[in-house]
Amino acid sequence: MSKTKEQSVTSLRVLIADDTQQTRRSTRLMLTLIPGVEVVAMAQNGREAVELAHKYRPDVALMDVNMPELDGITAIKAMRQILPDLVCLVISAERDNRTLRAAMVAGAQDYLIKPFTTEELQDAIQRVRPKIRTGQNQLIETEKIRHQRDAYLKQLADEYAKARRTDDKALHVFEELAGDPQCDPRWLMHLATIYLMRREWGKLKLLSERLEKVDKGQPLDRVQ
Repeated sequence: MSKTKEQSVTSLRVLIADDTQQTRRSTRLMLTLIPGVEVVAMAQNGREAVELAHKYRPDVALMDVNMPELDGITAIKAMRQILPDLVCLVISAERDNRTLRAAMVAGAQDYLIKPFTTEELQDAIQRVRPKIRTGQNQLIETEKIRHQRDAYLKQLADEYAKARRTDDKALHVFEELAGDPQCDPRWLMHLATIYLMRREWGKLKLLSERLEKVDKGQPLDRVQ
């Protein structure tokens, strides 16, 4: 497990988005007083919040509603398209029910009225913590299944390569493995042989470009 994933399991990774610097600073200070919480990014507008969410992949986003460039509610919608399991808490001076309903429809799980205390913020974090843990556990299980599947595919690929198989089942296995940017070059070579025998020139051309990158020590991308 990578360092980033270890951190996400042991602590809650939080993004703060507010157009007021003082609010960002005071919220970060409050969060330092809550055990098991780590601030990974701070944004001064909704657009920056979406970009930072994509980069840092937080567990929780504390979102102001009224921000320049992109308002908080629209930003929440965009962020949850990137990270469906992201838990969003709205922090706003707005007290009307319309804003609250709009935030919840956008995907917010809780709502704090400014100014709020450390205790109120901690209570909100505690309310959503079970949802975050559930998402983290699902991610761990998904990763476990993916690793098991990859190991099985590699075992099959090794058997098929030794047997020089070029049938449809072998083609499927090698194409699945080739989808990984870190694919073992020998699987790519065997896949190239299959494409050559089947006269699939378009696929062979794309694959040959990847193999050229291997020779030059350049990073691989996905086979289309």
